Parts: sequence; C-alpha cells; structure tokens
Amino acid sequence: MSAPQSGKHVLALIALPDVTLDALRRDYTLRYHPDGWGEALPASADPVNVRAVITNGSTGLSGAQMAALPALEIVSAFGAGYENIDVAAATRRGIVVTHAPGANAATVADHAIGLLLALARGYAPLTEAVRAGRWRTSRAERPTLTGARLGIVGMGRIGRLIAARAQGFDMTLGYHARRPHDDARGRYYADLTELAAVSDFLVIACNGGAATKHLVSSKVLQALGPNGYVVNVSRGSVLDTQALIDALAQAAIAGAGLDVIEDEPAVPRALLDHPDVLVTPHIAGRSPASLSAQRDALLASLAQHFAHAPVEFAVPVA
Repeated sequence: MSAPQSGKHVLALIALPDVTLDALRRDYTLRYHPDGWGEALPASADPVNVRAVITNGSTGLSGAQMAALPALEIVSAFGAGYENIDVAAATRRGIVVTHAPGANAATVADHAIGLLLALARGYAPLTEAVRAGRWRTSRAERPTLTGARLGIVGMGRIGRLIAARAQGFDMTLGYHARRPHDDARGRYYADLTELAAVSDFLVIACNGGAATKHLVSSKVLQALGPNGYVVNVSRGSVLDTQALIDALAQAAIAGAGLDVIEDEPAVPRALLDHPDVLVTPHIAGRSPASLSAQRDALLASLAQHFAHAPVEFAVPVA
C-alpha cells in the first residue's frame, strides 16, 4: 500500500463508506469529520492545509466556509446534487466543484416505485393490522399502479427512469419541468397544479435549491385530491412540510412517501404517526452499485484535478 501524499490534504464533511475511506487514505491525507462543520471547524481538521473538501448536496459548503480554507482547490459532492455548495463563491476563487451525475439515478428511481407500490397497496398499515391480529378486518380495497395516472415533477435522469419503470404498469404519464422535452415520455404540464389535478400519484424528482423551494405547496396538494399520493425522492425543501401535514390532517390527500424531508433528520410526529405515511432516512440513492459509481466519480475527480488534467465531472461555473 502506498503512503498517503502529505501535500494532498482532503477534508470529508459527510459519512462515507469504509471502502471509499480506505481508497482516500491510500492516496491522500484525510481529515474525516462525518458530522459536518458544526459551529466551527475543529483544529484537527487542519483547515490551513486543506486542498479538497468532500461533501454532498444536503450538507453543502458555503462561501464563508470556503473562506476559512485558504488552500482550497476543489470541492467534490459525493452524489449528483450540489445545491448547497456555493458554486458562485467557488468560481470567484477558482475552486473546482464536482459531482457524480447519474451515479445513483437508477437506485433512486427504483426506490420511488417501491414507495408508490407500498403506499398504494398499504403494505405498512396492513402488516400492522395483521400483527395486531386483525387478519379478516384488514381487507379494505386498495388502489394499484396499473392503469393509474402518474405525475412526475422534474424530467432529468431520475424522472426519465421513473417514467420508464411506470410504463411497465401501463400508467398514464404527465410531467412538469422548466421546459418540455421532445424525447420525454408523457404529456408536459407547464402548470404543476394542473398536473397534480390529473394525477393519482405525484412523484417529486427535481433538483433542490432556492428555485424549487416549496414548489409542491398546499395548492398543489389540494389539487392532487383525497385519493392522491405524493412521493418525494428529491430534496426535502421542494415539498412544504407544514402544507403536507395539514393536507393529511384534513384528508385532502391519501398519503405520502418521503425519503427526504425539510430539517431532516427531525421528522414531525404528525408524519410518523400517520398510517399512510412512509418515511425512509434519505437512502433512496444508496445501493452497492450507486455507492461504487459515486466513489469512482469522486476518486476520478480528485485524481484528475491533482494531475492538472481536465475534470470530467466538474459542474458548470456560476
């Protein structure tokens, strides 16, 4: 095993798989702080010498944090999202920002379909009923995906893979995005409320960030209707949490499947206690295949940068 190159100091601000940590430690001097920056970066992180930071879209890296790292050259997002990395501040400093586009898209799409099936067929409440001894009283009719109407918010890599999987259920497809795509499945809706009104299921698969904050609002949920389900596998900020709680309390929608939520990991009790709400801990994109692809993209970006080669997965400059 080669010794780490002491001049290449890398600071990781997120939890990483052991195999990724091992790979980083082989070639770099790694400072591992998986709980993030906190109020201040501890001295053990050696901020003066840090040349690379590993983060993700949720944790991000602000301009002020970059300013505290005078030797910083590259910020790598472990995953596709980079919405909370201040790309404009990085550009002003000449700092490269990278990500792993598409690395976990298939896994996220699979997770979305799983949540749709589980919600529609009532896997969680029905299992609880059987555990409680209510075998014969737990046979209420449940909807199915076959022939249902699916609305997809966002038609990027993940949205397109969700649409492809939905074809297997003969679902009628509609989507909302910033613009129509000639090669996308389904009908384009410029107005998200109109899409919700004609959907039995609404899946959120768009980018996070300020532009999409609370895009799925009370108005959209009301349009989805009392028999409609919403699933979020994008970012918690896209779905207004309080509007969701209110819609569920009023039976304005039938249920929700959430892999992400505002202020995670704190989940409101009203959501946890609702029988037709499923919550998974932001793991939609985690699978052996996706983590391997994310690791490969991360290691490639760091190696290319330190070799002064073009960085394949650099994000567009702000």
